[in-house]
Amino acid sequence: MSDKHLTEHRYEKLTWPEINDAIAAGQVCIVPCSAVEQHGPHLPLDVDMLLSNSVALEAGRQRAEKALVLPSVSYGYTGHVMDFPGTINVHYQHFIEQVLDITKSLAYHGFKKILLLNGHGSNMPNLDLAARRCNLETDAECGLCAWWNLLKVDPDFLPNWRESEIGGIAHACELETAMYLHLEPENVRQDKIKSGDISFNLDKSPYRFNDLYAKGCVEITSWTASYSETGVLGAAELATAEKGKVAFEEAVKNLCGFIDEWHAQSPPTRHEAHARKPTIPMPWDQAVSLPHR
Repeated sequence: MSDKHLTEHRYEKLTWPEINDAIAAGQVCIVPCSAVEQHGPHLPLDVDMLLSNSVALEAGRQRAEKALVLPSVSYGYTGHVMDFPGTINVHYQHFIEQVLDITKSLAYHGFKKILLLNGHGSNMPNLDLAARRCNLETDAECGLCAWWNLLKVDPDFLPNWRESEIGGIAHACELETAMYLHLEPENVRQDKIKSGDISFNLDKSPYRFNDLYAKGCVEITSWTASYSETGVLGAAELATAEKGKVAFEEAVKNLCGFIDEWHAQSPPTRHEAHARKPTIPMPWDQAVSLPHR
């Protein structure tokens, strides 16, 4: 057995014998999921890729003995953004099946803990289904986390970090622009940074409003171009590279914390509540899930 799996956090850089070592060590697999999508006139199309990948890779680097980071699933569900040139959409069924195939491959080889680290908001319902199906159709555990939710672990972080009101952090916004300014400032069109409103937020409805960290009780997810002229949803002008560095380090710290916690946990078991054992196999390809205790 070599020690390469304890120092190399990039899944694709290992050999198959080293993958066996990583499986034996119970390493957590992190699968970044993102999109190629417009982010206004000032940010490139790869925002979701860069941010989710960077958080995953830095956490993987810091926890190389406990985690492996897979190559990114770089194309996501973006059909509602197709009015803006450059956006690439993948049909939601194809997207779910692709991610599920990746998780099932990992489970087949013997990995028991898989985390989907998302970087694109509209991937979330699809990734939720992929993770649920992995949990029910394999003997692995699959978790889902949007990287921006890592900033909610410390309840004091966001109130102290953000300067914008509700609606200021949504898309190509205070947060994403700040993170990009920290990670790749040379690729930000800094002369074109301009904040943008979500038009229905201006209605001040108590029922429908949007922000990454606050939503109304009613969501109507429709064409982005129906509520934004530029594709910028939030207070991009409040972004700075310094704020991006703080947010990036907070996200990485909390992802590392979760890796430490999950890596140390024993796998769960199920209990059977039927008075009589069912006489047919469970349908829906769920028969090979977690064993009963």
